[in-house]
Amino acid sequence: MLEVTNIAKEFPTRTGTARVVDDVSFTVGEREFFTIVGPSGAGKTTVLRCLTGLAKPTEGSVRFNGKEVTGPPPEFAVVFQDYARSLMAWFTVRRNVELPLRNLGLSAAERRQRVDTALAQVGLAEAGSKYPWQLSGGMQQRVAIARAIAYRPQVLIMDEPFASVDAQTRADLEDLLLRVRDETDLALVFVTHDVDEAVYLSDRVAILSRSPSRIDEIVPIDLPAERDQIGTKELPEFARLRAHVFSRIRVMVNSTEPASAH
Repeated sequence: MLEVTNIAKEFPTRTGTARVVDDVSFTVGEREFFTIVGPSGAGKTTVLRCLTGLAKPTEGSVRFNGKEVTGPPPEFAVVFQDYARSLMAWFTVRRNVELPLRNLGLSAAERRQRVDTALAQVGLAEAGSKYPWQLSGGMQQRVAIARAIAYRPQVLIMDEPFASVDAQTRADLEDLLLRVRDETDLALVFVTHDVDEAVYLSDRVAILSRSPSRIDEIVPIDLPAERDQIGTKELPEFARLRAHVFSRIRVMVNSTEPASAH
């Protein structure tokens, strides 16, 4: 459903241009959880911006359902790392979730039903009348996720959405995402620095090389579909996959040569 073909991205500098992303290709299928990892500064966010039409690739193309992406597709929703800045502090939780629905031509009753369903899915059914500043960081991020799923996109793009929350909240939000994917038939494209998180959540993990980034390897995650924070992470296969992904990133960080594409 999503095809990324040989994309590259350059930015102007005082002396010319700097290539941040170089020849990145991958596909994402329906209902797939596809995660991108790599060294710091590898261009992961730049790749996401090209996927969503927020930035135009210097070379290559992004296609969604066969159509080239030249701007933000209406079938996409994005959740950023800085959830606090994406929520309107003067709006209640309910109004924050409802905000993008006002452009869909829905009736008030339809909007209300979508908001109720989304808040229930993220465990905030009783928080609709509160304001973001009255909630914890983890609850605010749940509001941002609820807003995205109330919009009912086909693809949910998430850029390190759990980087600013504590470990227990992070685990809860990871499990929430898996439930949402199962309940809504979303495809997810997810960026994280956390290798454990990538392996736990994903169907496949793409490892980017150092900048200018290429795909070093795409790793199939052959774990049971039903994931559990304790049981799944105790599996020998989880440990093997985690070690493999971590070792590839570590090699690239420590090497003086660019990582070769697999």
